[in-house]
Amino acid sequence: MPDLRLALMQAPSPAGDSEAAFVAVERGLRAAGAAGATVLVVPESFAPGYNSDAIAELALLHGEAWQDRLALACRAAECGLVFGYAERDGDVVYNAALALGTDGTELAHYRKIQLYGPREASIYRPGEAYVTFDLASHKAALLICYDVEFAPHIAALAAAGVTVLLVPTANMLPYTHVMRATVPAMAANHGISIVYANYCGVEGDLSYAGGSLIVGADGEVLAQAGMGPALLIADVPRVDPARLSSQARDYRAIARP
Repeated sequence: MPDLRLALMQAPSPAGDSEAAFVAVERGLRAAGAAGATVLVVPESFAPGYNSDAIAELALLHGEAWQDRLALACRAAECGLVFGYAERDGDVVYNAALALGTDGTELAHYRKIQLYGPREASIYRPGEAYVTFDLASHKAALLICYDVEFAPHIAALAAAGVTVLLVPTANMLPYTHVMRATVPAMAANHGISIVYANYCGVEGDLSYAGGSLIVGADGEVLAQAGMGPALLIADVPRVDPARLSSQARDYRAIARP
């Protein structure tokens, strides 16, 4: 398998200004593409922002002109994109993520399965399916924020042959243990590289935890941001099979007491 160059953008929330979100993504794509990245991952619900009071009103329809704009930016930068957004589908809103290839072609569209807390449950309907796709000869999948904290989801994707997880997120303080421990452990325990792209700064009553990271399939942290804006780029290497988890092969199921 070839090495894969992955990028993430950690940024403040656009806070309801979708135009600002698209401008920031276009800028990030140009930088990531210039560095030779295959794909750039941006935070959860980047348009219109995670903690906006008007998410339902500002939610976007999948496949409309805004997607063409991002596809054009991908082609110009020769870099793919994973874009978190609030998706309007009739009377329903989903917390969604869209994956575009380096030529702007849609690779995958995903809806968050594990909604976090009463606020998300009041805005969104949960998704019901995983999605996988080819990313430069690697089998990739999308999850969103809280999804990646559930080992059964990671195990199911690993069993399906997924080797790269791309995860837009909106993780806030004080939950720094997710970046420090949970994400690296999920990568190591299931043999999957993970890109976890978070916000930084403050949006309304939320202070975001930053700490976005790129983790190899052996759990090694390849790049990690601090608390401010950042563009991270890392090559995900081929890992010595001896360093990959054998849990899926070795697991012994025991009857519940």
